[in-house]
Amino acid sequence: MTLAASVLSGCGFLIFCKALPLAAAQCYPQIMCGRYSLIAKANELELFDLLDLDERLVPPRYNIAPTQPIVVVRESDNGRELVPMRWSLLPSWVKDPDDFPLLINARAEGIAQKPSFRAAFKRRRCLVPASGFYEWQARGGKTKQPYWIAPEKGGLIAFAGLWETWIGADGSEIDTAAIVTRNANTALQPIHHRMPVLIEPADFALWLSESADPKAAEMLLTAAADDMLVAVPVSTRVNRVANDDASLWDPVEPASQDMSEPAKPATRRSRKSKAGDGQADLF
Repeated sequence: MTLAASVLSGCGFLIFCKALPLAAAQCYPQIMCGRYSLIAKANELELFDLLDLDERLVPPRYNIAPTQPIVVVRESDNGRELVPMRWSLLPSWVKDPDDFPLLINARAEGIAQKPSFRAAFKRRRCLVPASGFYEWQARGGKTKQPYWIAPEKGGLIAFAGLWETWIGADGSEIDTAAIVTRNANTALQPIHHRMPVLIEPADFALWLSESADPKAAEMLLTAAADDMLVAVPVSTRVNRVANDDASLWDPVEPASQDMSEPAKPATRRSRKSKAGDGQADLF
């Protein structure tokens, strides 16, 4: 069974999206860094003014990884809906998903012009609800310290996202999504040079609107205020996707700096991503 199937199979949903086998997903930190969590109560999801809510879509998940199913908020003809998608965007023009990079994020810089994102940015913007996210700080040598990054007072945040529906030659459909990222704010720069873009509740309507001027939506792709999030060092247990429990948020003493080698920027690329494009860097 894939990891995605094990996460949501008990919820009565057909997991139609392609996901990494469990063994491969456990090794994912070797390829790229970053995960996020979503622990949401029904009253917290009222923030998104959803038309309806199926709580089976939001089981507690402390260690969400690329290619797994995620939930996003998008605008429909009847109102805002919460829908499952695969975390790794597939543009509609892709012929063979197996021969296409994992687009787990979309850089805010030039997003309206990038071939992989410009159509989705114009008409298919979404919100990705989250409790917070993880990032790994390079500390010299092979040492990396994971951090849990979230609002100090708790509650949900909303990542800016894009979504697409890919249709296969056999007529099968896959809904996929990517998280928009940008340069980190001053507070998080010492941990990592990138971070997800956060959309404020007052801007949800503009970001989700298909009819809004894309230039107005692009103006929302700013860095979060320095005092909005706090970063706490946590255990390297988060490195394994199979570890998915509340103890991943428990603070630990940060790993000591390895001074034998200078710390390097925490930049990772997915398989088959083009050198220098940065689109597959996770946060």
